[in-house]
Amino acid sequence: NFNFWSELNPEVKKGLVIIFLFVVAILSVLGLFDLSGQFGKFIAYLLSTTLGNAKWLVPIILGSWVFFLLNEEKYPIKSINYIGTLLFLIGLAGLLHLQFDSWQALREAKLGHGGGYVGAFVTLPLLRFMNFWGTLIICLATFLVGILLALETSIYGLMWPLKLVKFIWWKFYNLLDWLKTKIQERKLKRNFQESDDYEEEINQETELTENELSEAIETPATDEGLPQFVRTQVNNGFKEQPTNKEVIKPKKFGKKIDLPLNLVNAKLGKPTAGDIKNNQEIIRKTFANFGIPVEMGEVNIGPTVTQYTLRPADGVKLSRLVNLGPDLALALAAHPIRIEAPIPGKSLVGVEVPNQMSAKVSMGEMLLSKEFKLRENNLALALGKDVSGKACFAQLDKMPHLLIAGATGSGKSVCINSIIVSLLYQNSPDDLKLILVDPKRVELPHYNNIPYLLTPVITDVKKTVEALKWLIVEMEKRFELLSKLGHRNIASYNSVHTNEKMPYIVLIIDELAELMAANANEMEAGIVRLAQMARAVGIHLVLATQRPSTEVITGLIKANIPARIAFAVASSIDSRTILDGTGAEKLVGRGDMLFLSPDLAKPRRIQGVFLSDQEINNIINYIKSQGEASYLEELSNNNSSSSLFGGNSFDNDGDPLLGEAMEIIRQSGKASASLLQRRLKLGYARAARILDLLEEKGIVGPADGAKPREVFLERLGGVDVVDFAAREYNLVGKLSDSSKIDNSEEEPSFTAFTRKLPNESEESNQENDESNLIDNDEENYNEDNLLENEIKTNDNLDNNFIDNHQELPDDNLEENSPEELFDNFDNNEEEKNKQAEILEEIEEQLDLLDDQEIGDKQILDDNSEKKINNAKTKIKTNNQSLKKNYFDDDDWN
Repeated sequence: NFNFWSELNPEVKKGLVIIFLFVVAILSVLGLFDLSGQFGKFIAYLLSTTLGNAKWLVPIILGSWVFFLLNEEKYPIKSINYIGTLLFLIGLAGLLHLQFDSWQALREAKLGHGGGYVGAFVTLPLLRFMNFWGTLIICLATFLVGILLALETSIYGLMWPLKLVKFIWWKFYNLLDWLKTKIQERKLKRNFQESDDYEEEINQETELTENELSEAIETPATDEGLPQFVRTQVNNGFKEQPTNKEVIKPKKFGKKIDLPLNLVNAKLGKPTAGDIKNNQEIIRKTFANFGIPVEMGEVNIGPTVTQYTLRPADGVKLSRLVNLGPDLALALAAHPIRIEAPIPGKSLVGVEVPNQMSAKVSMGEMLLSKEFKLRENNLALALGKDVSGKACFAQLDKMPHLLIAGATGSGKSVCINSIIVSLLYQNSPDDLKLILVDPKRVELPHYNNIPYLLTPVITDVKKTVEALKWLIVEMEKRFELLSKLGHRNIASYNSVHTNEKMPYIVLIIDELAELMAANANEMEAGIVRLAQMARAVGIHLVLATQRPSTEVITGLIKANIPARIAFAVASSIDSRTILDGTGAEKLVGRGDMLFLSPDLAKPRRIQGVFLSDQEINNIINYIKSQGEASYLEELSNNNSSSSLFGGNSFDNDGDPLLGEAMEIIRQSGKASASLLQRRLKLGYARAARILDLLEEKGIVGPADGAKPREVFLERLGGVDVVDFAAREYNLVGKLSDSSKIDNSEEEPSFTAFTRKLPNESEESNQENDESNLIDNDEENYNEDNLLENEIKTNDNLDNNFIDNHQELPDDNLEENSPEELFDNFDNNEEEKNKQAEILEEIEEQLDLLDDQEIGDKQILDDNSEKKINNAKTKIKTNNQSLKKNYFDDDDWN
């Protein structure tokens, strides 16, 4: 048996069906308009009597079937679609025929009115059993069911007429807004032209003599008769702050730069997905081979990948589907394959297969898209198109910061350029200011000299840190201003103060890893502080790096920047560092990205916008032709000495307490972390860091095990020995009457050791002080035991006790011993004589204090008495070492 149709190639069959439907559709149109003779009249009569007034839909339905068959890869037609179309026509014919009574139904159908014979045969039985309203409901339900089946949509999808009306309204509203803007610009342009003409007339008609010129200089000119273009200052209700405390007020550019769309490419090609039906069958069979029955769904063709959707059978774990990724890649001969289970917002699983030929996404497509025109504000970032070909934008103010990471050549720099260009297309230089940082020196310097920049493109690490410091200060100033004026954020402020708008500031860093390697602490501290607080005042960060390691993208940075873009990376570890999950290692590169935002539960796959060097140069040259850059001197010449770790201001030595620590060491004569911890109330880490800084400056010596550090007092500016001893030992007792001291030619010079004791009239005011002093019952203090302990301690010291600097036990001495008073003696002969005299006077003073009996008029605390005895013992037992190391025989004698 010869079966002609069954032996035809499927593609040939498809072609024949398309031709047949196309011919019937054309003949139907010609017949309805009586343009094809007797044959056309016959077709028109057949359609009219069958469907009545619904006959006009027949050519439209046939034409749509031709279109879907030609694009079957994207719009596959199923049997359910044909059934839906048939129900749609039946329901419509019934609704059209309800206008006639039962006895008129057949007659009107023969004349081609209403719904024809189809409408008559539907309504007559229903009218007999359900009357009019029941028939209306049945016909309407059939009509809606037919639409749902034909279009394979939900009930919410039938709301498209309302969406169409809304879209038309938005178009009309935007047209009115555009016309209003053009009228205002024309009026403003006319005013400027009139003012220019007026100035030219003045210059031509007025010639000042030398006397008139001097008078004009001495007498300020008035504004009478001149066009009033002077901006009046808004009264903010509080006193004007000094210049260094005011919010940034860069020079006004004065106009908006309308970048034409012809500067960028409109469309860059169409993707090629391959044999979609064959791939669907391969996917279905592969899962079936592993015991997983699936039902294939719709196909989404994107610029880079094609997404095949499927619905697994009930009871199938999604993890089983995900684990079959390598098997699917083998079966489809495509790599890499990414399985998204489930697709966000749908009960489907997506299998993303790379296209045979990918398509680039142009900036022109993004700017002409519906999503861009319906954006919320002028901070929309053009990211690209998703797997379904839909344009994707992200609002920078909602992120509010962005972190970009990916391997070399994956598309980071192109993404940064597309972000910058999308911002330039939306904002004027008065509304947006940029700070660009490019340590690589090759990607962003061409943006120099555009009026959007606050400072030339930064390529130095030190200047980047200074820019961060300036941004933090600017952020605090803005917060103070918003607080005084009662605004919550920058949008609220700008909506009220339209004449003094606060510009948005965007800091863009192209290579964060280079900066973190040079100065990680300062960079991390500045970025984290801005990321935590700067959103409300209009300061945003865009950070990019090609090394997504934990040393660069630290935990604090990730915690404060939830919006991230991951391009192709080498391993799943890098993907987890960026996105906290895998997936970026399966991207194909060249702009293929995963975008994670705070309002998305899972990353979204997007093909990034492609911008050529020629397009970027066209945009930059056009902007430069509109006006010159006006950099902010405060930022360009910023040499702030402040730190990002705390403190208002301090020197560049690294810690705000360094000067105070030096003073404590100068006063105490020793340096240790425990001393700085007690005096400055610090933790050990910071105290040790201060000691390291002092060691680098040469003020203290290196650590030597358990021994104390050596202190070079002469490098601290010198210390008066007597004052130092008095401060060190804090001696509070002295002879109440100088007559009790043996008469000598010179009055003792060690007044710093003593303090005048309170007289009887003052004793009542110092009862609290006396509670801390020795009671008279302690006169029997065992001095012999103290001296014996001190001698044992001295035996353990090196003979050269000054170089050794060994501290005495804590139960005897709290601070340094008197030997350390002589560390900074010079070798000058005259100075030696004076120092010898000082030593003798110290001995004499201590002897007098030692011989003095403790009574009502002489009060010594316990520590002071111990220190006196210790000092005496030290001087007497070590006089030979002093003589040997510091004095000649003649000088000592």
